[in-house]
Amino acid sequence: MKRLSAFILGALCFVFASPAAAEPGVITERVVVHGASLEGNLEGNSPDRKVIVYLPPDYRTNGAKRYPVIYALHGYSIDNDIWTTEIKTPETIDNAYAAGVKGMIVVLADARTLHNGSMYANSVTTGDFEDFIAVDLVAFIDSHYRTLARRESRGLAGHSMGGYGTVRIGMKHPEVFGALYAMSPCCLSVRGAPPADIAAQLEALTSPDQSQTLGFMQRATLATASAWSPNPKNPPFYLDLPTRNGETQSDVLARWAANSPIAMIHQYIPNMRRYRAIAFDVGDRDGLKTDTQTLHQILEDYGIANSFELYDGDHVSGVAGRFQKNVLPFFDRNLDFTQ
Repeated sequence: MKRLSAFILGALCFVFASPAAAEPGVITERVVVHGASLEGNLEGNSPDRKVIVYLPPDYRTNGAKRYPVIYALHGYSIDNDIWTTEIKTPETIDNAYAAGVKGMIVVLADARTLHNGSMYANSVTTGDFEDFIAVDLVAFIDSHYRTLARRESRGLAGHSMGGYGTVRIGMKHPEVFGALYAMSPCCLSVRGAPPADIAAQLEALTSPDQSQTLGFMQRATLATASAWSPNPKNPPFYLDLPTRNGETQSDVLARWAANSPIAMIHQYIPNMRRYRAIAFDVGDRDGLKTDTQTLHQILEDYGIANSFELYDGDHVSGVAGRFQKNVLPFFDRNLDFTQ
C-alpha cells in the first residue's frame, strides 16, 4: 500500500465544480483524482480517475460544519457516470434528505478498466484499485472537503462488482471505514474455469484490442484474470487465464479462490468485528442470493451482527429506490456525525 504522505505529496488533481445549487438541493462537483496506486499499471489504465462528489445542501452556507462520507462503488461494465443513472443521483440523495436523513458527502469514483472492471483489487496489470479507494481517494476527499476524517464517519457501499468491492475492501481496511452496505454483491464464491467455448475464444486472442468486441462473459473473464491472476511476464494481456490449450490450470484457479470473499472471510474475522454495522441485500430472483446469504451466515456464526434482506426482485430491480430508502438511511443511523 502506498504511504499516505507519498500520495499527498505526489497527487495531482483537477477540480471542475458545477455552479452551486440553491438550497435545499444537493451540490454536485466533478473532480479528477490522481491515484498514485494506479501508476505504471500494465494495461495502461489512466491513474487520473473521474470522481463525482455530492455535497449536502448546506455545505457552502455552513462553513464550520464537517460531514461523514459515503463511498459508493459501481458495478462491472459501467463507470461512475452510468452509475448515477442507475441510482438516480442526485435526486435520490435529495429525497433521502427530505425524508430526514442527515447531510453526508457521497463519493462515486470511476473504476472501469480496459476490460470493463477493476474488481477493486490490487494488481500490477489493472493497477491497485483497492488502494486507490482506501488510500488515495479517501486522502483526497479528506484534504479537499470538510469531512469528519475518521473511520467511524466513513461508510463504504456498492452494487454487484461494487458490492464485491465493498466486502473485499471492508475486510482489509477496518482502519478506514466504519460501516458497510453490500448490494447484490457478485463474485463471493470460488469460481471455476469458463465453459470450453469461451475458454477457446479467450485463448485465441492475440491483442487486447480484440477484446473490445467480445461478449459480456468473455470480457468479465478477462477482467477477473487481470485483477486476480496478473502476470507481468505474459504480454500482451499480462494475465494468466484459467485454461491453457483447453486444460484447466489449477494454480490459476487457486489464485482466483484466494480472492473470493467466502473463502477469504475466515482470516479477516477480527477486522469484521470492528464495524459498527454491516448490511447485505439481494433480490429473490438474483442468482447471487445464495452466496450473499452464505456470507451473511458465516458472519452470524462468528457472532458478528449483520443484516440480510432478500427482497422481491432480480439483480437490477429497484437499485435507485434501495439506495435512497435503505442505503442512505443505514449510514444515517450508523455513522458518527459528532462535530
